[in-house]
Amino acid sequence: MSVTGSRVVDGPGTDLAAAERSVAVRPSPTRVPSVGEARLDVARVRGLFPALADGFVHADGPAGALVPESVARAIAHALRMPIANRGGVFPASGRAEAIVAAARSAVADLVGGVPAGVILGPSMTTLTYALARTLARTWRPGDELVVSRLDHDANIRPWVQQAQEAGVLVRWAEVDIETGELPAWQYDELVTERTRLVAVTAASNAIGTRPDVAAIAARAHAVGALVYVDGAHAAPHGLLDRTALGADFLAVSAYKWCGPHVGAVVADPALLDQLRPDKLLPAPDRVPDRFETGTPPFELLAGVPAAVDHLAGLCGEAGGSRRGRLRASMAAVADYEGRLFGWLDDALRAMRHVQVLGSPEDPTPTLSFTVPGMSPRAVTAELSRRGICAWDGDYYARELFDALGVNEEGGAVQLGLLHYNTAEEVGYVIDSVAALRVR
Repeated sequence: MSVTGSRVVDGPGTDLAAAERSVAVRPSPTRVPSVGEARLDVARVRGLFPALADGFVHADGPAGALVPESVARAIAHALRMPIANRGGVFPASGRAEAIVAAARSAVADLVGGVPAGVILGPSMTTLTYALARTLARTWRPGDELVVSRLDHDANIRPWVQQAQEAGVLVRWAEVDIETGELPAWQYDELVTERTRLVAVTAASNAIGTRPDVAAIAARAHAVGALVYVDGAHAAPHGLLDRTALGADFLAVSAYKWCGPHVGAVVADPALLDQLRPDKLLPAPDRVPDRFETGTPPFELLAGVPAAVDHLAGLCGEAGGSRRGRLRASMAAVADYEGRLFGWLDDALRAMRHVQVLGSPEDPTPTLSFTVPGMSPRAVTAELSRRGICAWDGDYYARELFDALGVNEEGGAVQLGLLHYNTAEEVGYVIDSVAALRVR
């Protein structure tokens, strides 16, 4: 990687060993991750992403991943093929049925569900609003919900708004503002016999915190409450298991894990069968179709299996079940990202002019920071000038940043890694943040 003007010039075939040798000669607060520990062939992985040829360091993974060539081709192929709506007896309609079935199967493999329990839709937010409206029909005044200030607003506002309409009390799980953790013990008091639903994230999109969702879910289930888990940010960084999490509903977004802009909510089909969402009279009444309104974007759904297959093939393994290959590849992803992120996190925390928010014990490779005297927008503008993509603001973690007291100053700066980032890129980001100075 070299720097030309204000942009980083890099090809899709960056060699990890060469990158780490390059970074190793730079002064840095902590060591570069060892080449011998790597289990992902990052050069091969980067070659799968045409978008990396733009020369920027894409450290904006929490806001959405880049798309590999295989996903783009799957979508393009679907657009070139005759596809009609579902329910017909001719081949073009059959193709649409096959695309939907393949997308359901892929999402089920990704999160440990079954295809019949996979609801597909335009986004996690849209689906969460729809399910909130549906579940709210069973709520009565005096019932209670529990939401957390750690969550993305997509797993807060739909519940809060429906609770207000139904006259239901909302209880808030608070974040430890020093560590950024969401203590599970507080749910002992928050969850009562009146609790109908607990909404919690599997990982914070802002500071990476991974709460003990299983412990929280156990408390909710002990009183008969349902658990709605936002897995959108967690899914790209480790293998999810809906049952192990204790999630009655597990929501994900394909664009977070190198797929198209499609959302999904996964549940037990038997649970979905008990719910009656709003639907058009002629629309199918079977589960999960009754939760999906309108004609779906078949071409985008065609990209969902391609994205899951991309993740399953990151270690180059063939054969065996897709779920089994996902287990191996996502373990490699977690190890690789974790080592790179540990270096980034340690380096930024060692800088006197940088304030990293929180210090969760087992985060996803995501952090937020501020530079006193510089607005977050000024920081990201300077990073962009240097060829680094990073976000500023609250990134919809409004409640969290209100609790941390940074929203009045414009929020914070977000950095996040994915499996296509390299050690050299991390070194360059560290150097660029180190060079920031209040003007």
